[in-house]
Amino acid sequence: MASSTTASQEELKANRVPLAWRDSCSSLLIPLNICRKQKMYKSWECDHERHTYEKCQYDDYVRRMKELAKLKSEAAAEGSD
Repeated sequence: MASSTTASQEELKANRVPLAWRDSCSSLLIPLNICRKQKMYKSWECDHERHTYEKCQYDDYVRRMKELAKLKSEAAAEGSD
């Protein structure tokens, strides 16, 4: 399932995004990396792009943890029957 924050395989390949970073926030990583290269990796220059990317990563983590908690509670409910 592709979302608005997931880049296509062609975009990822064209921008040379490593396989480990090709996740649900990959389309936000591409402009961040472009900004970093253009600004010569000055940490304060790409704050908006970095914060946007990190927020996406955090939201994805929270979503996955909620799914895990739901699965664990369902498994515990089935086990107690």
